[in-house]
Amino acid sequence: SAAGVLLTLHIVLTLDQGYAAAGAAAAVMTIGIAVGAPWRGRRVDTVGLRTALIPSVISESVIWSVVPHVSYQWLLPLVFVGGLLTLPIFSVVRQSLGVLADGDQRRTAFALDAITTEIVFMIGPAAGAIVATSGFTVLGLTVVGVSTSLAGLFLMWFNPPTRSAGQAGESSLEERHAAEAAVVAAAPAHLQGPAAELAHAEARGGPGLRGRVAHNFAWFTATVAAVFAVAAGAGMVLSGTDVGIVAALELGGHQREIGIVFVFWCAASVVGGLVYGAMHRPVSPILLLLGMAALTIPMGFAHDTWTLAFVSILPGLLCAPVLSSASEKVADLVAEDRRGEAMGWYGSALTAGVALGAPLAGIFIDGIGPSGGFVSVGVAGVVLCFAGLVLQ
Repeated sequence: SAAGVLLTLHIVLTLDQGYAAAGAAAAVMTIGIAVGAPWRGRRVDTVGLRTALIPSVISESVIWSVVPHVSYQWLLPLVFVGGLLTLPIFSVVRQSLGVLADGDQRRTAFALDAITTEIVFMIGPAAGAIVATSGFTVLGLTVVGVSTSLAGLFLMWFNPPTRSAGQAGESSLEERHAAEAAVVAAAPAHLQGPAAELAHAEARGGPGLRGRVAHNFAWFTATVAAVFAVAAGAGMVLSGTDVGIVAALELGGHQREIGIVFVFWCAASVVGGLVYGAMHRPVSPILLLLGMAALTIPMGFAHDTWTLAFVSILPGLLCAPVLSSASEKVADLVAEDRRGEAMGWYGSALTAGVALGAPLAGIFIDGIGPSGGFVSVGVAGVVLCFAGLVLQ
């Protein structure tokens, strides 16, 4: 969680670039994450967790040890590859929680996941800001890479379940019989005999290209797409707010107080997550995102550290509920045998929003000032939610 602040301040302070350049680097990295997440999730589904994590464990320590020592031009492709092979920790944890819990317990589990994530984000960015403003961005980024590799090794050793026992064999057999029946039923009466033979032949030799594509994305319904849009909006608002907080305090000469605002913002999210996790009825993620985006806009009118910290409480209260509600929805909508891939695409949507939010906020910060970062992503999030409500 310290990586974003460390990378931003490394580019601004050590490499002497602007916030737009820092936002562009964050966008390149998160585009890499967005491209890699579905593939990484599918690898977990097909080859198992331990094998799927090997590239991440190697790349995290290597790439993040090299990134701090190169120029901005070389930094961009390196952070893209780093994002492409990043440890899929969030999707793996949420996929496993979807197996280990169901019903109201699943809502509580996802809320607790969001809360623990927020606690980490209370500590990481604050520590990253202190390390970066003390002049140790190179050391900080290296430590992040090595720590992430160690986390990957622990995850491989722990090997949490990503699918219910017996699910793989049963689902593949049922899918094959269903596919055969669909091919035969769709054929004209005088062709049903040959169609049945073709279905059995395809089952033995593998489905055709069109069948494989249709099967691979059968889980991608309009409702799932709406949840992904919410994830993208949440990522946009959160990353824009993140960059806005750092810029507001760094440009005001209060770099060492960045951690204060992050603690208030994330602690509010913990409280919101506790309340949402205790609820017995789900709340639409699009309504939660609408509230969070609208309440982010007033952060642009805060003129000192403590005002910004207190104003951040209201949008912070809805942060964990947005993410846990969206995660719960994906777990409810997608079957276990495709859930790793679906969680990967969910992560891609979230990081695509992050990729949009960081440079969007950076452009307005460079052009208008820190207030422009909060207002731009808040308004964009509200517009996205209203568009989604109209479409619904």
